Amino acid sequence: MSIRGGEVARSPAPAVLRLHDLTLRFGGVTALAGLSMEVRRGELLALIGPNGAGKTSVLNCVSGLYRAQEGTITLAGSGGANRALHRLPPHRIAALGVARTFQNIELFKHMTVLENLMLGRHVHMRGGVLSGGLYLGRQRRREIEHRRLVEEVIDFMNLEPLRSAEVGNLAYGNQRLVEMARALALDPAILLLDEPTAGMNAEEKESMARFILDVHEERGITVVVIDHDIDVIMDISDRVVVLDFGRKIAEGTPDEVRSDPAVIDAYLGHARGEAAVGAGA
Repeated sequence: MSIRGGEVARSPAPAVLRLHDLTLRFGGVTALAGLSMEVRRGELLALIGPNGAGKTSVLNCVSGLYRAQEGTITLAGSGGANRALHRLPPHRIAALGVARTFQNIELFKHMTVLENLMLGRHVHMRGGVLSGGLYLGRQRRREIEHRRLVEEVIDFMNLEPLRSAEVGNLAYGNQRLVEMARALALDPAILLLDEPTAGMNAEEKESMARFILDVHEERGITVVVIDHDIDVIMDISDRVVVLDFGRKIAEGTPDEVRSDPAVIDAYLGHARGEAAVGAGA
């Protein structure tokens, strides 16, 4: 499967997200062991590794669901100001423009597609009890703006025919699209995708890969994606970071990572790695 066209060489963009010496423990289990990595502005970064390598733990730390015992997570803001994410709760991190999807779909199954997406705007909604209850003045204008942004996302994700459908009645692949759309409704600067193609067939995976590229290229969103489908990852990503036992063992372009001996040993497997290198895939 080839989704992406040829790329023009360019200088690395500045880092928008930095993880420095991050250590996360659960009792006697170390999920992340002194991990340092960066996400560059405007890139599509893939995070790969065997089961238990710490990939989802990275996203959970960045989004505030986990609090690392050691290390820092820094988000580059406008005007050169940096924010320490590791000190903030999840809703504050979301308000700063970090959105995510989950390995297990986390939607409100008895609500419609439109209602789920409107909930994606909740961190941006303001207003007191009186203005909200009476739906007057500024509160009404804000509601109209939120609705406009959500309708734009529905159109972008081709969800118009499903906008009034209960999410729980949708096919699995469509639920995955709705979850991504809800994350986009937050209007994020960084989108974290945890196993977006999990459980999909080949056709659904190709469709999801195209949506991820559209989100990245057309909307200009920095994307960090975890996925076990190595073919999808190598086809859509600008750069790949490989984890094993909570440590970074390699990073680089898909071609560089594919031929790295440490990656072949830890993740790809000798036979598959050598075949990929020999084929120049």
